[in-house]
Amino acid sequence: MENAIEIKNLSKKYKEFELENIDITLPKGCIMGFIGENGAGKTTTIKLILNIIKRDSGEIKIFGLDNIRDEKEIKQDIGVVFDELHFHETMNALDVNAVLKNIYNKWDVQKFKGYLDKFSIPERMPIKDYSRGMKMKLSISAALSHDAKLLILDEATSGLDPVVRDEILDIFFDFIQDEDHSIFISSHIVSDLEKICDYITFIHKGRIVLSQSKDELLEKYAILKCTAEQFENLDKEAVVGSRTNQFGVEALVYSEFMNGREYTTDRATIEDIMLFYVKEGDRK
Repeated sequence: MENAIEIKNLSKKYKEFELENIDITLPKGCIMGFIGENGAGKTTTIKLILNIIKRDSGEIKIFGLDNIRDEKEIKQDIGVVFDELHFHETMNALDVNAVLKNIYNKWDVQKFKGYLDKFSIPERMPIKDYSRGMKMKLSISAALSHDAKLLILDEATSGLDPVVRDEILDIFFDFIQDEDHSIFISSHIVSDLEKICDYITFIHKGRIVLSQSKDELLEKYAILKCTAEQFENLDKEAVVGSRTNQFGVEALVYSEFMNGREYTTDRATIEDIMLFYVKEGDRK
């Protein structure tokens, strides 16, 4: 299977933060959710993929092409949405169209205007008068209007109300129906990613904790709720992390260890997995 993104041994060191030996593979035709707490390295990784900042070491390939050597060719096939709109606030949607049609070889004016109409974005309203939701919709409209094969989205749904988020997630679903299309999306709204993603990559303090298919991930872990005494008798190799409350102990456990045991477990969400890993890591 061809990969949309291949990252091997990627490193970037700053004075107080280090992205260390990152490995990520996004198969073509899939959606990968990129999760982690603020400051974990999500945006740094995305900027490295886009060659906005220079890597210290490692390799990044997009559709099999080197992201530095083949940057111009690659960026014709990538649509990018950051958490902040990067068009000047005095511009309007028609100005954005005029600029981008001279940048992208496959810019489709009619498709762009179709998205403006779909999202109810006035063509002549200055961006400074947009709501946050309108800004995100304009950015997504631009990302989808030049026949991109890969969308790279950094907190594209943050700060939006649930109705707008669902509307945008539906757009992503439509985009991915073409098996040549792929999406790499970071978000702290983990429930959104759980709805749409095929793969989840979790980064914590500049290191990849896990990267695998969402279905495998959700099968691998479970939430155990038990008394303190029951927890003490549990094989600790089964436990990823735990927390004690007034009702007893809640723990993230490996599902395979629970088979045949007299414990009641619930399905773990992606957010559960992330939170327990972060808290356990911070205790070590």
